[in-house]
Amino acid sequence: MRLFRLSLALFAVPLLTATAPAQQAKPAAKAPQARDWRTHVVQTKSGAILTGNPAAKVRLVEYLSYTCPHCAHFVAESKAPLHDDLVRRGQVRVEFRHAVRDPLDMAASLLARCTGPKGFSGATQAIFAAQESWFEQGKTWWQANGARIQEQPELARIKAAASGSGLSALMQKRGMSAGAIDRCFAAPGDLDKLTAMTKAAWAVIQGTPSFTVNGKAVAGSDWAALQPELRAAGAR
Repeated sequence: MRLFRLSLALFAVPLLTATAPAQQAKPAAKAPQARDWRTHVVQTKSGAILTGNPAAKVRLVEYLSYTCPHCAHFVAESKAPLHDDLVRRGQVRVEFRHAVRDPLDMAASLLARCTGPKGFSGATQAIFAAQESWFEQGKTWWQANGARIQEQPELARIKAAASGSGLSALMQKRGMSAGAIDRCFAAPGDLDKLTAMTKAAWAVIQGTPSFTVNGKAVAGSDWAALQPELRAAGAR
């Protein structure tokens, strides 16, 4: 808004006492923009990925597998109401725990985590969105090559599966360099975390996806079952 200063000379009247000019109204201050809590992402000591407001009243734990079709459906269906709304506004904090089912799942998990906490959500969305393609390609590749590579070290086998399935190519399209992909499979640290996390997960769940809300197991395995549990726990 442009403010104009009026010249007092235009209103000068001889022998009259001039009055003080009226104060100009200040522009209204803009309301502070609400924080987007989807950008607050950390990794726990166990390797789980935490996204959202640390003070959120509702704590959701997701047990997911990248080779689980029901997980892919849940991730697509819940993105808008869960992550783009409840997590964004700080109502829900989500903890992603891996429940790895097979070598292709492990390859996808290592690649997603290799993007770091900030890149994990985007990588996960992309991997699930393309699941049908890379999973079918990966199964065909594994049937033809699995026996041949059994004598190789575990990380080498998983890296080969990532390449043979098209997962590595998918990540390269997202901007990950070949050198970065090599580093994802160069050290056993994250593999050990995923192995331990998977063992702990399958000790308490029967299948994927599975959820707990504030420590209580959710009976269903889809968004229709999870949403009312989040509401009942206080997510608005």
